[in-house]
Amino acid sequence: MRVVCVYRDNQDYSRSVNEWLEAFKRQTGKELEIVDPDREPNFCEVYDIVEYPTIIAIGNMGDVRAIWRGRDLPLINDVSYYVL
Repeated sequence: MRVVCVYRDNQDYSRSVNEWLEAFKRQTGKELEIVDPDREPNFCEVYDIVEYPTIIAIGNMGDVRAIWRGRDLPLINDVSYYVL
């Protein structure tokens, strides 16, 4: 399973995303994969990601297991289920 955080750096929401990612790493010991939509537009197109930040859990066959969109970031426990 793969969990990816898609966001653009240097945006008004970037600080809160970076703080959330740091808290996630502290609490779980795991890091999420980060995708910049400007560098990997195909990834965003395949998974229909048009709102940032987006956190997406992808199964081994490429299927979407869970997705969280927008500035209201999910609870760390909700995401950690897909990482652990």
